[in-house]
Amino acid sequence: MNLQKDNLVNDFLSPISKGQRYLLGRNAHAEALLNTLEIDGIMDDYSHERSWLGKPLLKGEQLPQDAIVVNCSMSISPISAIARLKKLAIKGYINYADLYKQSPQMIPPPDFVAEMQSDYQANQDKWFALMEYVTDDISKKILADLIDYRLSADPSYMTAYSTRFSDQYFEDFLNLQQEVFVDAGGFTGDTTEEFCKRYPDYKKVFLFEPSAKNMHDAKSRLKQHRDIHFIELGISDTAGTLWFNPDAGSASAVCLDGTSSIEVCTLDEAITEKVSFIKMDLEGWEIKALQGAKRHIINDHPKLAISVYHKASDFWQIPEFILSLRQDYKLYLRHYTEGWSETVMFFVPI
Repeated sequence: MNLQKDNLVNDFLSPISKGQRYLLGRNAHAEALLNTLEIDGIMDDYSHERSWLGKPLLKGEQLPQDAIVVNCSMSISPISAIARLKKLAIKGYINYADLYKQSPQMIPPPDFVAEMQSDYQANQDKWFALMEYVTDDISKKILADLIDYRLSADPSYMTAYSTRFSDQYFEDFLNLQQEVFVDAGGFTGDTTEEFCKRYPDYKKVFLFEPSAKNMHDAKSRLKQHRDIHFIELGISDTAGTLWFNPDAGSASAVCLDGTSSIEVCTLDEAITEKVSFIKMDLEGWEIKALQGAKRHIINDHPKLAISVYHKASDFWQIPEFILSLRQDYKLYLRHYTEGWSETVMFFVPI
């Protein structure tokens, strides 16, 4: 940390800094600081609300000139957040990682950092093996940067990345054409819509989404596209009933404290014909869903685009499982935000 950042951290933590402490972002990291320090306000350029958790919400231009702002953005746009903070007439800004690094006894690590540190320490051999197995230099660089970022939350490791959701799942090396596409975790149909636009010669789409509201929105969004089979079920390793949180937007997930139950099936049971491209983004349930797709993976040898960012162990457990079924895949890694979220592992048939 440079001297200026070091001084800003000391000033932010000082008891005499009341009236100067502000946070950028409304998330679990900001809430952790609210529970640790006396915070004066939250910077949010987009909200029309006046307060959050009892603290006033301010636009960047409303901050006092002596404000010190902690960047709590870590999932999607930490680099864009820094660029915004640099334009403000304030005393300065620091990142959450700067606070955590200097005062770990007071400032808790972000959950994704604590999880990564634990998994990396326990399974270094798995991470080293993954680095050797990924196919191209781009994948190796992405993996190295993500390991460093997920171990530290230091955004300097992510300056080369941008947020590009529309490109997610659709890379040139897949050579997609005339696919039978499985969209597992279809949400409101955004991925399927992009797929249909990019590859109009597709054969068929199977869209799985357990939320009735999301499925309604997906059907409305995709009504102009052909040959889409909407299946209002979740995906798992066995058919049955699971608890689910249906109201968390794109982060809706199977969870023990879910507010409603959903019916789930396996891909092997739900689809009897051959599939050629499977995408999964299931908020950490990918391993279970892949276990329920063993027959398709073994017999059909489909292209796979699997989200691996929800849990640190998914980075090595998912390829370990898939390659236990078939070893004739090339493995690529691509990343689609400036933060820790939206990392996709691609398996391309050899």
